[in-house]
Amino acid sequence: MTPWATVEAPSGLGLRAAGVELLPRALAEAGLLDALDAPSVATLEVPAETGVRDTATGVLHAPELARFSTALADAVGAVLDTGRVPLVLGGDCSILLGNALALHRRGRFGLLFLDGHADFYQPAAEPTGEAASMDLALVTGHGPALLAGVTGGASLIRTDDAVAFAFRDGEESAHDGSQPLPADLAAFDLAAVRSRGSEQAAHDALAHLTRPGGPERFWIHIDADVLDDAVMPAVDYRLPGGLRTDELAGALRIAMATGRVAGAEVTIYNPTLDPGGVAGRNLVGALTTGFQEDPAR
Repeated sequence: MTPWATVEAPSGLGLRAAGVELLPRALAEAGLLDALDAPSVATLEVPAETGVRDTATGVLHAPELARFSTALADAVGAVLDTGRVPLVLGGDCSILLGNALALHRRGRFGLLFLDGHADFYQPAAEPTGEAASMDLALVTGHGPALLAGVTGGASLIRTDDAVAFAFRDGEESAHDGSQPLPADLAAFDLAAVRSRGSEQAAHDALAHLTRPGGPERFWIHIDADVLDDAVMPAVDYRLPGGLRTDELAGALRIAMATGRVAGAEVTIYNPTLDPGGVAGRNLVGALTTGFQEDPAR
């Protein structure tokens, strides 16, 4: 069994909208921690939201995000140092900064980025400065130094060690003027996943992350909006389409079968948009199935 340990990071600093900070408790109540035997070992205190877009970086809550990311890196690092596998429950996608910082302090790690959006905006193109639209750019060094490296401006994850999987906002982000994904970042948009078949696409993505000379281990980012809008409407920025729950679970199982998963994060599910809890249970079902050990291993 994977020795999971849960870190609760209930931050909404990277979004204007409220509600995602309730994700950790909602998924715990839906049975995720019990199903994975992933006890909660830390709950982080989040700096107060000021609503201020930082003039130096153009990012909403930039100083608060930098402080929170450092604290999150410490908490995640403490789990890593015990040999357990962190499961970090957000919050919005900006929690990736703290998790990536924890990894960067310990060497070279890759990133499997499962998200309905590519999250590669630069501040000038993000209408309200939300870091949740920039997290992949920030951790790969394509953003303001204060946040791109959190503690020094360095890339926390090498661009060629990241895989963006099943995003479907290409047309929207191009219209908004988002910077394009770099050529050395492996990108499998939803159309590519459908063309190859979700299982083959996942194998191809994992082959990149586990290639000779690549990172020894990798982190998994899971934004709830990677799921089809029909089963996951409880997100603040909805897009039609997305992965089925079995496709997400399948991609996670293929990732787990490599034996090289360093940890994972779950973001963006907003319980206030899910009064009956159905979408949350859909998410928990996919995660529980996906993170189970592969009996063939």
